[in-house]
Amino acid sequence: MSTGAWIAVGAVALALVVGLWRLATDGRFRGTHAVRQSDPPPVEEGRGPVTRPPGAELVTAVGEQLGERATLLQFSSAFCAPCRATRRVLGEVTDLVEGVRHVEVDAEHHLDATRAFGILRTPTTVVLDATGAEVTRATGAPSRDQVLSAVAQV
Repeated sequence: MSTGAWIAVGAVALALVVGLWRLATDGRFRGTHAVRQSDPPPVEEGRGPVTRPPGAELVTAVGEQLGERATLLQFSSAFCAPCRATRRVLGEVTDLVEGVRHVEVDAEHHLDATRAFGILRTPTTVVLDATGAEVTRATGAPSRDQVLSAVAQV
């Protein structure tokens, strides 16, 4: 076989591996990590620092409120096709589960929050508890059952 044929076989094998990896990991909710805070928490006189989770701050900044049980925080962008499917799935879940809200954040217009949450691609869905603390997250378009099981953890 010629060198060009070996390169073609290698490229096809690499594309297959990457495709299978994406198929296995997209939309899966994983454990969370510590979210970086950009500013130190404010200090209330006589009490010490008053801390609000970054999720609660972001939801308030976009003019929304946290859900009584959980909030599905979706980072999306304008030209993202899977973002539309994710929006539909999260809307279905909020209709099914009492006390759950869906808040969509345009990643391009909220770059500081996107960086603070470590968002690398859209759609990314972050599940927040009632206080606004991150519980879990999924990158890619999750299925309705995956979202329901993630909300059940809250």
